[in-house]
Amino acid sequence: MAATFRRRLQRGAASTAVAALVLAALTASQAPGATEAAAARKQPPPPPADTPIDGGTTYYTDLPPLNSPVPPRGSHGTGHHSGSAAGPTEAGLPATVLAAYKKAESAIDGSDPGCRLPWQLLAGIGKVESGQARGGAVDTEGTTLQPILGPQLNGHGFARIADTDGGRYDGDLTHDRAVGPMQFIPSTWSQGGPDHTGWGADGNGDGKKDPNNVFDAALAAGHYLCAGGRDLSDQNDLDHAILGYNNSEDYLRTVLSWYAFYRHGTHEIPDGRGVLPVHRREAHQTGDGRTGGAASEGRGSADSPDHSRQPGGSGTGKPGKPGKPGKPGKPGKGQHHPGKPDGTDPAPGGGTPTHKPTPSPKPPAEPRLTALARAGDKDLTATAGSEFTASPKVRAEDAAGKPVAGAPVRFTLPASAGARFPGNRTAVTVTTDEAGLATAPALRAGDRPGAFTVRATAVGRSALAVDFGATVKARPAPKADKLARTSDKELTATAGQPFAEDAVEIKATYRGKLAAGVPVTATMVTDDPDHPVENDKGPYFKDPEATGDDQDDPVRTRTGLTTDAHGLLKLPKIYTDTHPGTFLLRLTTADGAVLTVKLKVAPAGS
Repeated sequence: MAATFRRRLQRGAASTAVAALVLAALTASQAPGATEAAAARKQPPPPPADTPIDGGTTYYTDLPPLNSPVPPRGSHGTGHHSGSAAGPTEAGLPATVLAAYKKAESAIDGSDPGCRLPWQLLAGIGKVESGQARGGAVDTEGTTLQPILGPQLNGHGFARIADTDGGRYDGDLTHDRAVGPMQFIPSTWSQGGPDHTGWGADGNGDGKKDPNNVFDAALAAGHYLCAGGRDLSDQNDLDHAILGYNNSEDYLRTVLSWYAFYRHGTHEIPDGRGVLPVHRREAHQTGDGRTGGAASEGRGSADSPDHSRQPGGSGTGKPGKPGKPGKPGKPGKGQHHPGKPDGTDPAPGGGTPTHKPTPSPKPPAEPRLTALARAGDKDLTATAGSEFTASPKVRAEDAAGKPVAGAPVRFTLPASAGARFPGNRTAVTVTTDEAGLATAPALRAGDRPGAFTVRATAVGRSALAVDFGATVKARPAPKADKLARTSDKELTATAGQPFAEDAVEIKATYRGKLAAGVPVTATMVTDDPDHPVENDKGPYFKDPEATGDDQDDPVRTRTGLTTDAHGLLKLPKIYTDTHPGTFLLRLTTADGAVLTVKLKVAPAGS
């Protein structure tokens, strides 16, 4: 076994060395700054939203051992273990890679608890995409020691994606390639995701988003898998998330088989000591446009892939229907899979187990959910930009009207509503408590007033739904009952010359508290205390929107001035004409607050 591992390690090291030399040659062949210049040039638009995360590139088809994982003596396992001591090396995850998966799970659990992302799913994808970063060949910060690059995405068997990063990530100036431990294509890393802001993430807190870093890549993959309000405890959401990574039924079954294997127990091993996968499947386009598999390295052909060890395989060449987590697919006759639900291990090589498990007593049937009933406020209200005063709440009931605990309920918002659950989500899944109640997390209104509907549905039973009307009211106009200068310095200028920049600063308050966002009108007025009107001489403003010859025309009333977040307002620059004297500037608000400021203009040449 040690000799085999050394051969695999040498083979992996040789391939990574070649990739490194190619990357170095591409970089060295360019003039200084050429790569940056290429990256700065106008790039092609991002690929369509349904482009697979890895571009439909190649992936490893090695499957887990048939026996459940058992850690070597003295190691620290992470999960349930059963069966004989088989496959401990396959169950071993390199320390830094394992830490990255768990860190990503923890981060997403904090920001998006309704997704229920298990780190073992990241491990299953990491195994299939890169063999756990080539057996854990990463430095102490989690960055791969050598580039991990997929084939050129030139449309020959894969997606066609012209270069989008100027070779920054993949060293390829003509087409994109999948990069790093989780095999993100550059266009997906930097341009994909919501609003084309990119799925890239900073998982290790170093201020960078690097697809070659396993912490960054794992967190980015987690965000993608949870996108769109997915709940990964729901089989349909889980399947769609994995298929979005690589749209292939074979890929789905392979990832699910590793996911189930890791859920039954893993253990930590030193970096660089992971098992290197051997078999790689080359992708090709099937008739329906989905990415299928053309086997390589003794795994069969594109027309007759080997299903003998794949979950769901029956030898017919037809993919099996994915099952629930822990049960990747329904096996064909004589097929066995890691982590059977009853805790037993199948006999090596298939066939009948060597011993018959003791049947466990069947648990009592759980109450069947037949209805959702409103338990909270019928209608929800909030002011624009603030949280709703109450959260949607429903009660799950059985046919007898009794509460049903542990039932998943999904709360969904229309995307156009502007309102969002925590994490900027439009859907969350909540499990009912012992009283059968499911309460949505705090709901924050958008910036615009309007009305929309929040819908609560029983997961897997869309016919059971409760609608809540939600109304967002406009923010009340900011008020100010007092205006005051922030300085008592005399305001002076010479005729024909402007006052100092920001000469006039005022503060607005309402009932003694700073008033932000208050509209203020500034007018140059005559000195008639009973009937002040706009002055036609003396200090003036300029129109900021005027052009050409109109730019210097005097403007003696300015509207649209607003106090900042601290209740402060610095008036625009004040100019003077040829008239000396003492002039008045009157500042007013809609609530009746008034402040009069004296402006003294000395004669020119004095």
